[in-house]
Amino acid sequence: MSETKVIGIDLGATNIRAGIVQEGSIHTIQSKRIKSAGTVEEVLADFYLLIDALLDKEVVAIGIGVPSVVDLAKGIVYDVQHIPSWKEVPLKEILETKYKIPVFVNNDANCFALGEFHFGKGRGKSEMIGLTIGTGLGAGAIVNKHLFAGPNCGVGEFGMVDYLEHNYEYYASGQYFSHIYNLKGEEVFERAKAGDKQAQQYYAEMGTHLGNAIKLIMYTFDASYIVLGGSVRHAYPYFEKNMWARINTFAYGHSITSLKIELSDLENAGILGAAGLYYDQL
Repeated sequence: MSETKVIGIDLGATNIRAGIVQEGSIHTIQSKRIKSAGTVEEVLADFYLLIDALLDKEVVAIGIGVPSVVDLAKGIVYDVQHIPSWKEVPLKEILETKYKIPVFVNNDANCFALGEFHFGKGRGKSEMIGLTIGTGLGAGAIVNKHLFAGPNCGVGEFGMVDYLEHNYEYYASGQYFSHIYNLKGEEVFERAKAGDKQAQQYYAEMGTHLGNAIKLIMYTFDASYIVLGGSVRHAYPYFEKNMWARINTFAYGHSITSLKIELSDLENAGILGAAGLYYDQL
């Protein structure tokens, strides 16, 4: 792994970021605002520009994390969030035909888990859950030292599970503040940091729902190690207490004693995790 050069690509809602991953770190990063409202070909052109800027004869593979579900065998992405034209794009086939090297495509939450496993807090673990808490709630699962994603890339979609009147993502992510209080998450965070007790209480409420979501993860995956990523993790001091209060109601007390939850401190986790798709195949 140390000398291998892999291009990792993180496709976001408005930007695409890519870098050369080698020796456990990113040596070059390129970023470009994508034409989110463009055609399939126009968005692909943004991919080509970044790849062309990074590609050399030493690059052995390209890994890509996308905010959508993926046919993992064929590398087809479906219904990419915030890019209306990308309903069904055979991204793997297109890029492999053009660049003649292996291309791996997966969901961005799965890439986060792989990034932590190969380069971050999850190094040395056999099993872990990477849980991203931002504008949504996503997760990736490492089982027996490999990503466990399922044929439709659907493992870890805990946020979509029905909960109360909606689903877990509605209550246990940054969406909570907009749905319940009509506030942007950034505003609530700044107010909480400034000592606003009401804003801190909003986080505490969200933490209760997040604790219930983590209980679901424990019941389904028997998780003992979870890494929290995403922008909401920065507010951890404001929701930690309520989150653990709910986790501590888990039916099997011994499992709680072995559960460890840590915050990601990995920079550029999306790019590193996308490159990790290559290492996961080795």
